[in-house]
Amino acid sequence: MLACGSGSSLLRNEPGVREVPARPGRNDVDPLLEGTSGEPLIVVGTDADLAAVVVRIMRKNRLGDTPVGYVPTDPGSPAARLWGLPSDPSEALALARKGEPRPRVLVRDDSGGVLVGDAAVGPVTGEAYCDDTVAFRGSARSFVVRPGAEGVDVRVTRGLFRRVTEVSGRACQLGCHPAEVVQNGVPHPRPVTRWTWYRHTEDLLAITDS
Repeated sequence: MLACGSGSSLLRNEPGVREVPARPGRNDVDPLLEGTSGEPLIVVGTDADLAAVVVRIMRKNRLGDTPVGYVPTDPGSPAARLWGLPSDPSEALALARKGEPRPRVLVRDDSGGVLVGDAAVGPVTGEAYCDDTVAFRGSARSFVVRPGAEGVDVRVTRGLFRRVTEVSGRACQLGCHPAEVVQNGVPHPRPVTRWTWYRHTEDLLAITDS
């Protein structure tokens, strides 16, 4: 079990806890994956912490034999909502320990990361495609991408009356004037003009309630 950053405060007196920094990297996660097969890895932390751990599992080619449980420290975690996790940390921990792993779509991006919760951009001016469908062209108040059943779900809010457009597909490409991307709750360090999200060739084994 990985307690990321402040996640250790939720796990007092819990056995088998390894404390690691927020958004743990190769030196924190890879040693835990060596010599294990089929054992669940429970992540206690934020959506960004979960994404960091999943990146290491993916890069070590261990998606197929490493079930991942998640205990969010943020009550408003988008990843927890998508996974159907209980809002109470003790219930989420119980599910992570006893639940059944299920394949769940894994979304990557062209910056080397993964999307487990939300990616939000906006306001934004440009255009975006979801597969061959135009998600928007022009200006939008907000542009939000989430993992979906096919790959990605996209929600665009536009205009004074906040008209909403929703599209889905295997991949989404955004081209825009310089804009801020907030992914898994973390702002990208600099404005971007292009970003791509796409379904990975292999699913994540997630311990979820739905």
